[in-house]
Amino acid sequence: MVKAVEELARLVVQAAEEKKAENIVVIDISKLSVIAEYFVICHGNNERHVQAIVTEIRDKAHKQGLNVRGIEGAEDGRWVLIDLGDVVAHVFHREDREFYNIERLWGDAPRVTFEEKV
Repeated sequence: MVKAVEELARLVVQAAEEKKAENIVVIDISKLSVIAEYFVICHGNNERHVQAIVTEIRDKAHKQGLNVRGIEGAEDGRWVLIDLGDVVAHVFHREDREFYNIERLWGDAPRVTFEEKV
């Protein structure tokens, strides 16, 4: 199970990178919450950029046969939440990410890096 969850998080990171998402952060919330295992947080520079990142994440998940449980906020392109079950992606507009600063709210959770494995 853990390996599959890590692979899902890597897939989200890779999709975000392909659409030039900025400041991608992966947070392991597994010991702090029952919501998910990982949060992937990133941002785009405008609403269209945010929507492109979200579309890429959704499309890559679907191509792998994965269930996207829900997407909230995609119409506005300011703060989009993509629920993939054990991985939740937060794709922000740059200004909204700075304002909400959700990484600070999860400051006790360890950051995860996948660079060497992606």
